[in-house]
Amino acid sequence: MAVEIERKFLVAGDGWRDEAYQQKHFAQGYFNDSGRASVRVRIEDETANLNIKAAVIGSARAEYEYAIPLADAQDMLASLCLTEPVEKTRHWVKHEGHTWEIDVFEGANAPLIVAEIELGAADEAFARPAWLGREITDDKRYYNHALAFAPYRDWAPESGA
Repeated sequence: MAVEIERKFLVAGDGWRDEAYQQKHFAQGYFNDSGRASVRVRIEDETANLNIKAAVIGSARAEYEYAIPLADAQDMLASLCLTEPVEKTRHWVKHEGHTWEIDVFEGANAPLIVAEIELGAADEAFARPAWLGREITDDKRYYNHALAFAPYRDWAPESGA
C-alpha cells in the first residue's frame, strides 16, 4: 500500500512565481461524493490516471494511482463524474531541500492558491518559504474532492482564505 504524507498551506503572495521551474494543467473529476475513499480520474496535460485515495483528513493517507488512456479519461470526465472537473495549474518550486507543489485553481475555485509539500514522515522538519500562509492540512474544505462538490466561489466570505 502506498501512503502519501503531505501538508497543505494557503499561499500568501506571489514570491514563489519567479522560482517555479515547471508547470502542468490538471483537470480531475470524481465518481463518488462520500464513502471510505475518493475515486477520481485526472488528466495532467497529455497523460491520465485513475486515483483512489483514502477519505481521511490529515497528513497521511493511503493512495493508489494507475495510468489509463487519455481518451478514456476524457470520456470519464465528460460522462461519468458527478460534478464539473476541478481545474488547476500546478507549479513546482524547490525550497531548501524540498519541492513544493503550488496549485493555482481555475473556474469555480479561482482565485484559490494552495501549496503542498510531500514529506517522508509526518513529523519531518522543513523550511517555511516567505510566501507560505496558514496551514490547512486538517481543513477538509480545501481537499480537491471537497472543492469539486463545494467550490471555493460558493463559500461564505468568512469561510475562505
